Amino acid sequence: MTENSQVQATLRPAGYSALVEMYGLDVIPNWHSSLVTNSGIRRIGSAGGVVEEVYPPKYWPGDSLGDHLEFALKYDGTNLAILATLFQKTAEKDLLSFVKSKPTGKYARRLWFLYEFLTGKTLPLDDVKHGNYIDLLDPDEYHTVIPARRVRRQRINDNLLGNSRFCPTIRRTETLRTLEGANVPKRCRQAVSSYPPELLKRALSYLYTKETKSSFEIEHIKPGSTRTERFVALLQLAQREDFCEKPKLIDLQNRIVDPRFSESDYRKSQNYVGEAVAWRSEKVHFACPKPEDLEDLMEGLIASHKRMEEGGVSAVVHAVAVAYGFVFLHPFEDGNGRIHRFLIHNILARRGFTPKEIMFPVSASMLKDLADYDASLEAFSRPLMALVEYSLDEEGRMTVENDTARWYSYIDMTSQAEALFRFIEQTIDAELLEELAFLASYDETKRSLQEIVDMPDRKVDLFIRFCLRNNGRLSARKRASHFDSLTKDEITRMEQAIRSAYGNSTSDSS
Repeated sequence: MTENSQVQATLRPAGYSALVEMYGLDVIPNWHSSLVTNSGIRRIGSAGGVVEEVYPPKYWPGDSLGDHLEFALKYDGTNLAILATLFQKTAEKDLLSFVKSKPTGKYARRLWFLYEFLTGKTLPLDDVKHGNYIDLLDPDEYHTVIPARRVRRQRINDNLLGNSRFCPTIRRTETLRTLEGANVPKRCRQAVSSYPPELLKRALSYLYTKETKSSFEIEHIKPGSTRTERFVALLQLAQREDFCEKPKLIDLQNRIVDPRFSESDYRKSQNYVGEAVAWRSEKVHFACPKPEDLEDLMEGLIASHKRMEEGGVSAVVHAVAVAYGFVFLHPFEDGNGRIHRFLIHNILARRGFTPKEIMFPVSASMLKDLADYDASLEAFSRPLMALVEYSLDEEGRMTVENDTARWYSYIDMTSQAEALFRFIEQTIDAELLEELAFLASYDETKRSLQEIVDMPDRKVDLFIRFCLRNNGRLSARKRASHFDSLTKDEITRMEQAIRSAYGNSTSDSS
C-alpha cells in the first residue's frame, strides 16, 4: 500500500458528506465537505470547486443521523436542498429521537424547524416554552432578512430569504464582503455628481439603447427598431414599477418577444436549453423545472421577492436571488433571458442602488465577458444536469423522469452573487463612467471646433465622428464630399483639437 493510500484510508466523511454516503443521496454537492482523520491536524484544501476540510480525531461527531446533522449545521453550513432530500429518506423517529435528546439545543431546534419547513410535516413534539429565540441562519455567515419572522414553536428567528416553495441561500464569502465593502452606489453617485444634468440625460438615452442591444445580442438576436424602442420603454419604467408579479411578468414577456410567441400563462410543456451537435443529436445544457412544478416555484419566487424587499436585504443579493431564480425556473418558452436581465435593472433601480438619473447597462459587461456570464449560469446548471433523468423523442421533446422540484427550490446562489457584483463594477468603470467622460470631452471638443469655424451642429458632429473613425484625422475622401468649404489650416486645427481631447481614437464609442 502506498503512503498516499494509507493517508486516504484514515479519513472518514462527516456532516453532509457522511449523510450523502449513508443514505445514497442524489444531490448537488455542498460547497464545503468535511472529513475526520484518525491522526493529524486540521487542514483545508479544495477540489472541483468544493472546499475540503480535514478535522483531527476529537471532531468525530458519532455515527447517528443526529450526530452528523448537528456537525453539518456547525461546520458545513445550511444546505436546504440536501436536507430536503435527506428528510425524504430518513425515518421520522430517528430525527425525533435526536431532537428529544437535546430539546433546548440550538442545533436540534434548527433541525426540528427545518424538518417541518421542508417536509410540511409536524413532529409530535410540544412547543418550546422557555429560552431565547435563536437565528435560523447566522447573519455573519449568510445574507438574511431583517427583521426575521419569529416562530414560537421552536423559538426560532426565521431569517431565510424565501419560503418552503422557493428559498435561495447566499453565503457571505470573503469575496462578497470585499465587493460589498467597496460601496459601489456611493462611488457611482460621487462620480456622476460631477456631470451636468443635461449631459446625464443624453448619456441615459444612450445607455438604455446599449443595454437593450446587448441583452438581445447575448441571445444572438438583432432586434429591429420597433423591438428596441419597446424594450427601451420598459427599461424607463424599471425604476417606477414592480415587475415581479405574475400578470406583469406575462405582460413583460408579451412585450419583448415576437407577438407570435407571446404567452398568456406560464408554460405548460417541458423545455430545456440545448444545441444541435449533429444530425438528430441534441446536447442539453440545462433542463428546466417540470411544468407541473412551475406554478408553486414561481409563487415561491414572487413571495421571496416581496420578503427580501421588505427585509432589508442587499439590493444586489435581492437582484441575484430573483433574476437568476427566474432564469433557472424558465417559466416561458421564449424571452426568459431578457426578462432575467431586465429584472436585475428593475430591482436595482427600485431599491435605490442606481442613481435616479442613470442606469447600468449590465448586459454590455455580460456580453463583453460571456465566459464569466456563462460560468455564473453553469455554476447551477452543470451539477444539476448530473441529477436530472430525461429523455428526448424524435422531435426533440423532453420528458423528465425523476422528481426535480427541490433542486430548483433551494439553490445556493453565492457564485451568481459574486458574478453580478463583478459585472456591476465593470459596468460602472467601463460602460458608464467612460461614456460620461466621452460625452464631456465631446462637448468640450465641439466648443473648440466651433471657435475655429462656426459650423452648424450637425456638421460639427459629422466632422468629429469622421475623425474618431480615422485616427483623429479627416480623410481626403470625406473632406472632398462633406467639408470642401474648409481651408487646410482650419481642418488641421480642428483635427488637432480632436486628437488633444481623444488621442488617436480609432472608433466612435458614442
